[in-house]
Amino acid sequence: MTAHAKYDPHRKWEPRSPGIGGGKTSAMIASLAAEGYDAVSAPFGHALVAEAKKNERIVGFTADLAKYTDLHVFAEAFPDRFYQMGMAEQVMISAAAGMAREGFIPFATTYAVFASRRAYDFIAMAIAEEYLPVKIVCALPGLTTGYGPSHQATEDLAIFRGLPNLTIVDPCDAIDVAEAVPAIIAHDGPVYMRLLRGKVPSVIRKHCPDYKFELGKAKLLRDGKDALVISSGFMTMRALDAAVELEKDGVSVGVLHCPTIKPLDTETILAEAGKGGRLVITAENHTRVGGLGEAVASTLLTHGVTPTFRMIGLPDQFLDAGALPTLHDRYGISTTAMISQIRGWL
Repeated sequence: MTAHAKYDPHRKWEPRSPGIGGGKTSAMIASLAAEGYDAVSAPFGHALVAEAKKNERIVGFTADLAKYTDLHVFAEAFPDRFYQMGMAEQVMISAAAGMAREGFIPFATTYAVFASRRAYDFIAMAIAEEYLPVKIVCALPGLTTGYGPSHQATEDLAIFRGLPNLTIVDPCDAIDVAEAVPAIIAHDGPVYMRLLRGKVPSVIRKHCPDYKFELGKAKLLRDGKDALVISSGFMTMRALDAAVELEKDGVSVGVLHCPTIKPLDTETILAEAGKGGRLVITAENHTRVGGLGEAVASTLLTHGVTPTFRMIGLPDQFLDAGALPTLHDRYGISTTAMISQIRGWL
């Protein structure tokens, strides 16, 4: 027989340790501002407004988070095409699906945790199965907030990668976010896009001036003979900065930016990872379970490409609350941590 714990009314429960720091500070709020890079305010909101001026079918939905998903910019420009659904993500998704059936192109915004955890079944049944052109754009992906597991969407890619018909986008910077908007509008099916909001750095074109976002395509931003980092989201920023620092020590690191997680650009990944003699590393702002790293590993193994392979990502656990720079160092996704790991592996 299985033993069961007995209820003890006198037991004193210890509170879960916050892990880092004692109070909430501004450093806990999502911010990716980086030295040496210009920042763009609300690139998603402004890009959506620009597209909505050309396409009256575009409408905006939010679950009480317009200001925190940059959809307030759209709401101010098109108040008659903006729908505030309150704290009811399932209702928002259902309403967006209904609007899509009537010929509109709805953008539904909330936090990534709420879309992936609370509204998954509605996304699956009302949108993905019906292949409706609803664009689900979600802030606070991965570890971009210090407010703990209730707001840290560290497993959203794993949740959504298994959903048929759903395209998944993880942009790097302000350029990626702005250029992804018209691209996902042009795509006829449903999309889940991770959102960097507020003041977002412009990084990619400083390293690769001719870069342009293309849905479904990975882009080599710089080449390297010792290692290749295949990255998505803001980890591409970190990979580029790490590559510059490592180059000072004579270590040559290439960076392959993979902003579309599904469908994966297997052709480019296989071509670059198949160049012999260099370490291949994936880097993602997501748990190492079920995200970009495992997608790339599966692709390589399935096609018989077997370089030395490592993964940089978040651990398979609920993360602490605290200041973001400290958390990024602790969990191995800061630029400093990335440099240290690559040096160790080489």
